[in-house]
Amino acid sequence: MADLIRSAGLSYYPEVARSVGLDPRQMMRRVRLPLACLDRPDTPIAVTGLRRLLELSAEVSGAEDFGLRLAERGGLTNFGGVGLIVREQATVGEAIEAFSHFIHVHHDGMRLDVARDRQTVTVRLHLRGRQPTARRQSIDMTLGSVHRIIQSLFGSDWRPQEVHLHYPPPHDRRRYREFFGCRVIFNAEDDAILLSAHDMERRIPSAHPMIASYLRKRIEAIETRPASWEEKVDEVVRSLLATGDCTVERVAEHFACTRRTIHRHLAEAGISFSAILDAQRGDLVIRLIEDPDRPLADIAMQLGFSAQSAMARWFRGRFGCTISAWRKGVRPLAKPARAPSATAA
Repeated sequence: MADLIRSAGLSYYPEVARSVGLDPRQMMRRVRLPLACLDRPDTPIAVTGLRRLLELSAEVSGAEDFGLRLAERGGLTNFGGVGLIVREQATVGEAIEAFSHFIHVHHDGMRLDVARDRQTVTVRLHLRGRQPTARRQSIDMTLGSVHRIIQSLFGSDWRPQEVHLHYPPPHDRRRYREFFGCRVIFNAEDDAILLSAHDMERRIPSAHPMIASYLRKRIEAIETRPASWEEKVDEVVRSLLATGDCTVERVAEHFACTRRTIHRHLAEAGISFSAILDAQRGDLVIRLIEDPDRPLADIAMQLGFSAQSAMARWFRGRFGCTISAWRKGVRPLAKPARAPSATAA
């Protein structure tokens, strides 16, 4: 199953890549990640593609700390709504618990476990993947980002007790000690940040409990992440249609795979790409044509039709009337949003 992450994780990639002599767009093409996601932070992209990008960037540039460099520039804003919830919690402990609870909304292959004893709190990172353990740069970027977020709740003078990393030590251990500001243990059993249990009680002066409650309800309403290939493709199609650039090739880029792979997985689920696209077009076109000032030619282009006449034929076939009639209030019985027994295109 393909895990997805919000493309906000790449917000600072171009800057970091150029700082070590790389062409960011060329590197993204090499791992088949869509260049457009750099301008749209809420776009879902494949975690595997992001991991390949980080590893390749470190290898080509020789920057062993490439993942840490990305984490160094990031912060709560990279995590969207999840970051906002964290920021508005009353205490650091509540913020960390909220972060661990909602992190899958940002990255559905990531999990944080928070374990407490009387003196120490351990925040363990788990990244799902094909390998028994995630690759080094992914660990560095992700655990480094967690460290930066906790530090932002305290202030720049805060330091964890220890940081544990499962992989062997790098050539320059000093870089890791400088970044985390504490003892870093390599070849550890897991990837984790250890902090004082007393730190969890620290209050966050800027917190707004009412805002936190509101945001929590909003996130809880959408926190169930798509689990199947069909649902994940549906999510990406919905996102791309909103930008006017949705084809099976574009969708495949977001999963860092080929169009044949998309068709194969959907066929196994008994659905076709065209059926998913058709259903999402049906949802979106109704909202778009509600604006009488929006040219139909522009709507046809956004929905990926070759011409306005092609959209007009599709609309009549799907909704049983013309767009003009629909705008005047005609509402014939529409076809089902999706045919469960559809075959792969």
